[in-house]
Amino acid sequence: MKETTMSTITVSRRRLIAASGALFIAPVVARAAAPSVYALQASLADQDGKPFDFASLRGTPVLASMFYTSCDMVCPMIFETIHAELAALPAAVRTDIKVLMVSFDPARDTAAVLRKTAQQRNCDARWTLARADEATVRKIAAVFGIQYRRLANGEFNHSSTILLLDREGRISARTGKLGAADPAFVKSVVASMAA
Repeated sequence: MKETTMSTITVSRRRLIAASGALFIAPVVARAAAPSVYALQASLADQDGKPFDFASLRGTPVLASMFYTSCDMVCPMIFETIHAELAALPAAVRTDIKVLMVSFDPARDTAAVLRKTAQQRNCDARWTLARADEATVRKIAAVFGIQYRRLANGEFNHSSTILLLDREGRISARTGKLGAADPAFVKSVVASMAA
């Protein structure tokens, strides 16, 4: 009886080790084959009302997130965190990176409101605060893996994720840490600039 139990345990351990090995390998393979978010045909407009295609960001790494301007809790922290991430980068890297912030609330976040927010949040020329129609916003949130929903009071409940898009628009890193720079995320940004 003990022999049968021992061999069953041994076989079970082997299966468990083989399965866990597959779990560690699968994300690496999936990451290497990740599609570009720029495959999504999306038209947006920036804080100056200038239209642009999502794919026009291709060619340089981009820090990307989503927000809405009337948010007074999490969204300001997303801006602060991106500023901290940028400040933590070496100067040579910092000047070449772009930032894209897409609004959840195109009805209220007009170009004028986005422009005012960019000024209030000290966003320089690297930053694009963008708006699009609701269907496009929903698609962008889906490819970014960001969840949101409008509440009855007009506010939004949403995840607070900052993404790193590589030069081809593949999601190469993400962080949900807010406040200070995330060292692992900063390291990924530096590595993406060298690629």
